Amino acid sequence: MRKNLLLLIYLACTLPVAQAQSAKELAAAYADLSLFETPMALSLKKGIKKGDIEKIKNDQLRETARLLFTKQYNTKYRMASYEAYLTPSTLGQQLMIGDGYSKYENITGIYLPIGKHIVLVDHIAQDKEVNLVIPNWNRRAPEGIEPTKDPAGWGIVKQQFSLHNGVNIIEVKDFDGLAYLDYFTDTPEEAKPVQVHFPASLINGYFDIAMHNNTDWNNLINNAVYPIIDAKGKHIQIAYPAADCKTYAYNRGVELISNYDSLVYRQHRVMGLVKYNKVPNNHILARVNYNYYMFRDGDGVAYMGTEPGNAMPLVVDPDRVISGDPCWGFSHEVGHVHQLRPAFNWGGLGEVSNNVFTMYVTTSFGVESRLWGQDNYQKARDSIINRKISYLQDDDVFNRLVPFWQLQLYFSGAGGNPDFYPDLFEAFRTEGTGDHASGRRSRRTGGWGDRGSNPAQYQLTFVKTACKIGKVDLTEFFDQYGFFYVGDFDYNDYGNYSYSMTQEMVDTCKAEIKAMNLPKPTVDISKLSD
Repeated sequence: MRKNLLLLIYLACTLPVAQAQSAKELAAAYADLSLFETPMALSLKKGIKKGDIEKIKNDQLRETARLLFTKQYNTKYRMASYEAYLTPSTLGQQLMIGDGYSKYENITGIYLPIGKHIVLVDHIAQDKEVNLVIPNWNRRAPEGIEPTKDPAGWGIVKQQFSLHNGVNIIEVKDFDGLAYLDYFTDTPEEAKPVQVHFPASLINGYFDIAMHNNTDWNNLINNAVYPIIDAKGKHIQIAYPAADCKTYAYNRGVELISNYDSLVYRQHRVMGLVKYNKVPNNHILARVNYNYYMFRDGDGVAYMGTEPGNAMPLVVDPDRVISGDPCWGFSHEVGHVHQLRPAFNWGGLGEVSNNVFTMYVTTSFGVESRLWGQDNYQKARDSIINRKISYLQDDDVFNRLVPFWQLQLYFSGAGGNPDFYPDLFEAFRTEGTGDHASGRRSRRTGGWGDRGSNPAQYQLTFVKTACKIGKVDLTEFFDQYGFFYVGDFDYNDYGNYSYSMTQEMVDTCKAEIKAMNLPKPTVDISKLSD
C-alpha cells in the first residue's frame, strides 16, 4: 500500500496540471483504503472506530466503511468476479458471420449516475485490456429531429473507461447508465477472472435464468433504479424498459428468456453449431432503441420502445414472441446476425438468407409459413422459372427465398437428409468459399459491405457445395431458378453489386458436379411447398 501511495505522489508531481488533480484524488483514495483489510475494501481492519471512518475523504469508501462497521453492507452486484468472453470479432471470423454478438457480456447490475465514482479492481493480467462501459440505453433523437434522422445514428452511444488494478476514479459525463465490464480476449479459456468492487454504488441488479426465478424477476422490475433492466439466458441478453417488462411479462421472466433462448438455439441448430459443438458462450444482445421499429447492427438486434411503431408489446410478451409476426420479426433480425459472409450472403441475399433461419424457426414453432401464406411458391415460378431469369433479378426477396427453402423442404422430407443445412454451413466454415475464377479462398467477414466481389462466383460455390453435401445432383433445380444465368447486370442490396457470369464459369461448375456422379432428386424440388 505504501509503495502505491509513494508512486501516486510522484505521479502527482510529474503529470501535467490537467491530470494532477486526478493523481491527488487517487493518492487520497489509497490513503482512505488503509482503514480496510485489503485493497478491495470488503472488510475493515480490527480496531477501526467510528471516528476513523468519518475521516475518510472519499464519499463512497466512507459509506462503505459505515455499512461494514454496522454489518449492513450488501456486496451483491457491487463485488463480483468476471470471466473473459471470446472477442466478438474473432467469433465472427470463426463462424463467418461478421461481428454481431454482444459487446456488453459482463453485466454488473450497477447503476452509475453522472459524477465521479471509485472502482476497485484486481487480477487484470498484464497482457489483458479491461474497460468499463456505460451505454446510453435511454438516448433519444434531439428535440425537433425525426428519430430515423438522428444525427447520432441508431447505434449505441457509450462512455468507456480503461481499468487497471487498484483504484480507478472515473467521471461519468453527459448521461448516466448501467455499467458493463468489457473483458474480451481471443483465448478466454486461458484468461483469469477479474475482480471488481463498486463501493457503495447504486444497485439496479439483473436477471440470470441460470440462477433466478420469477420472484427475482419481479423484484428486479419493482426495484430498478434505472429505467432499463438487464436479463440474460444461455444464448440471449436483453436490455429492455422495466415498465414494459412489468406490463407484458410480469411473473413471466423465466418464460420470456426461455423462449428467447429457444429462438436463438433453433438458429444455432440449423447452422450446424449444435451438431458440430460450436455453440458460442457469447450472447446475442436484444435492446430497446428509440430510432427505428426493428433492426440489426453490429451490436445485435434492436426494437423500438416508443410510439409510433412501439415494438415492445411484440417482443416482451412471452406468448407473442414465439407466434405470428413477432416470431418472424425477432427471428428475422437475429438471422441477420447469423448470415455467413459471403458464403451465404453474397450481394442479393441481404434480406434472403437470413430468412432461411426465420422460416426454420417460425415453422418449427407451428407458425404458418409466410411463403405459403403469401403465395410465393407460385409467384416465384411465374416470375423466375417461367421467365427464365436469374432469381437475383426478381425484386421480391420472398421469391428469391423460395429455392433456398425448397432445399430444406426436400432434404428434411423426400431427400432424407435433415442435416443438409447444418452440414452445408459447416462445410463453408471449414472449407471457406472458393473463387471459381482463380481458385482462391475467402474468409471475408464483417458488415454489409464485406460480402465478396462478383456474386456469381459465390453463387456457383454454393451450388457445387450443396450438391456435394446433399449427395444429389441439383443441377436442373438450380438451373430452373437461374443460378446458371449467363450475363451481366447491376443491382443494389445494401451496396452496389455487379453480377457477371460467363458460359465458361457455368460449364466448369456443371462439369465438377457431373464428376461427382450423384443421383438425381427423387421429386421435382421446384414444386415443393410447405
